[in-house]
Amino acid sequence: MEFIDEQLAAYCENFTEKEPELLKDLNRQTHLKINQPRMLSGHIQGRLLSLLSKLQRPECILEIGTYTGYSALCLAEGLSENGKLITIDPNEETNLFAQQFIDRSAYKNKIELITGQAGTVIPTLQHNFDLVFIDADKKNYSLYYNLVIDKVKAGGLIIADNVLWSGKVLNEKKDADTQVIHDFNAMVHADERVENLLLPVRDGLMLLRKR
Repeated sequence: MEFIDEQLAAYCENFTEKEPELLKDLNRQTHLKINQPRMLSGHIQGRLLSLLSKLQRPECILEIGTYTGYSALCLAEGLSENGKLITIDPNEETNLFAQQFIDRSAYKNKIELITGQAGTVIPTLQHNFDLVFIDADKKNYSLYYNLVIDKVKAGGLIIADNVLWSGKVLNEKKDADTQVIHDFNAMVHADERVENLLLPVRDGLMLLRKR
């Protein structure tokens, strides 16, 4: 579902900070070489992630779902001087692709890419996070949220992507994948440990600030 028409989307891009050259190349190469390039965050969402990270100035970021590394590089722009970003993904092929661009970036020494299942990796992490970005397999969104919530600092930010699921969350009769997303939205909305805002940016971003 398109929430705004193409001309208005183009206008928004024209009046948004330019996509950095490395990310522009990553965007292009993802579309040329990788399956399902629409999974990439892209210009507008990428600049939003960068801005939120810069406002937060996190010491430690966790990203669940790396894909080709675009969002990780956007989030890394806001890291504090000695900050670190950990990103987790089980796909070895896309991880190799992402690592090439991470290595070309100014943040190569701040980003650790872990190949593995997030549900297994997260409990082993001995970190407290200022910012968490969830953009992985949708069926496990609630699991990931429950695994990270106690590791997020007070005032920390959790961002979940694809929470409008192409608008299917409005369907009265929901398929299994859509129901999972809807249940996640309902769960975090009812969680008194956080304050939440659902933004209709691209496929929907749920912003959660831990109280």
